[in-house]
Amino acid sequence: MWAVFAVLSAVFAALTSILAKIGIDGVNSNLATAIRTMVVVAMAWGMVFLTHTQSGITEISKKSWLFLILSGLATGASWLCYYRALQMGEASKVVPIDKLSVVITLVLAFVFLHEEFTAKSLIGCILIGVGTLVMVL
Repeated sequence: MWAVFAVLSAVFAALTSILAKIGIDGVNSNLATAIRTMVVVAMAWGMVFLTHTQSGITEISKKSWLFLILSGLATGASWLCYYRALQMGEASKVVPIDKLSVVITLVLAFVFLHEEFTAKSLIGCILIGVGTLVMVL
């Protein structure tokens, strides 16, 4: 089931890029990010209440709070940079560079989470990197 959600995530991410590129025309990128974030916050809390999981908030450990907050800050920084790049550049060039996050994630997962980095992972990282260069040059 995780693969279905991963594919849906990719589809929605693609739609996000196209819709954002159209939507930010003539709008400050920081303001556009704030508007997008308000919609995401409303949707996320809507799902929490729809699934009746709000009571779990008291069970979250301090460590989880810390890392969820740090993750939120990283997301915010990513979105601010992404919207600014998207406003300044072509979506067909900004998005592939943004997707280099896959390579960076694999490296960080190896270093910090001690996940296995195989020959297959290395080849995939190289192909993504080369593919990105081909698309943006």
